[in-house]
Amino acid sequence: MTDQYIRFDRVTKSYGALTVIKDLDLDIAKGEFVSLLGPSGSGKTTLLMMLAGFEGPTSGAVSVGGQRVDQLPPHKRNMGVVFQNYALFPHMSVADNVAFPLEMRGVGKAEREARVEKALDMVQLKALKARKPSQLSGGQQQRVALARALVFEPGVVLMDEPLGALDKQLREQMQLDIRALHHRLGLTIVFVTHDQSEALTMSDRIAVFNHGRIEQIGSPTDIYDRPATRFVAEFIGETNVLDGLVEKIEGARAVVATTQGVRLIVDAAPDMRPGDKATVSLRPEKIHLGKEANLADGASFATKVVDAVYHGDHFRVQLDDAACGLIVKSDRRQGMWAPGQETRASFAPSDCWVVRA
Repeated sequence: MTDQYIRFDRVTKSYGALTVIKDLDLDIAKGEFVSLLGPSGSGKTTLLMMLAGFEGPTSGAVSVGGQRVDQLPPHKRNMGVVFQNYALFPHMSVADNVAFPLEMRGVGKAEREARVEKALDMVQLKALKARKPSQLSGGQQQRVALARALVFEPGVVLMDEPLGALDKQLREQMQLDIRALHHRLGLTIVFVTHDQSEALTMSDRIAVFNHGRIEQIGSPTDIYDRPATRFVAEFIGETNVLDGLVEKIEGARAVVATTQGVRLIVDAAPDMRPGDKATVSLRPEKIHLGKEANLADGASFATKVVDAVYHGDHFRVQLDDAACGLIVKSDRRQGMWAPGQETRASFAPSDCWVVRA
């Protein structure tokens, strides 16, 4: 996407001697769903609060639609905000909670009621509009908070860990519901989460934060399959990280000798040279187990199963040192695995991705 709707231009945020955002640039297109993903303390929520207007940048500029907003108070930014704790008024009905932003903007009663009906219909709660928040489930309360954020038709919707308090099944359903709303309404959403699966499920793009900087930004496929750094590879899902030295370059392929003594054929990085240190990411589901798996141009070696944990649809298998102690997610169709079992581990060069250490 090239339509730069939201822009952070060299933004830094410091609290005294502590700098939590460092000279950060980020562009978000209109109608895009961008997740800010990272561990606690990485700066993602601080960035969201600067966009919402609850925090100001120490330096740099924040713009929306080509206009600077970093000097505007929150209520003049036309942004809906959804927090993890819902922040609903307990003494008000569902309808009154949703109507509150419209009242603050001086919208007349008839229009207010029509907009509330529409917003509650979007989140499938119109039948519960007379209830108080205490009479609702956690998921229903979060839907009310979402309806309240959408009712005044904001230019941007900001969500700060909105699903963190929900149980797994409800959280996964809400992820799909929010994703469907985004597609249906064309909303511009900036979503803060520390949950990798959540970001992969919902986002057009993911910005991975680490110590106040964006390590990588890209589509879920880019972030997962082509991580730029070791941090991204290890933070997004599970991966095997193998360190070694480049022995030689053969066309588009490189031979890497790992510190464990295993030679890998990998897709070469553009600037890779013989003698360079190399860090290789190999996702567990890319590895095939079985005696028949023997790739002519990849890696294939005999190994033993050290441990095998049953996960229903797959086994999580740890291999012995002959296979660098690799972790494998083995589809049940590849067989049943148990400690001590002998097998072969195989993977293609394209399954290995060289990352920056």
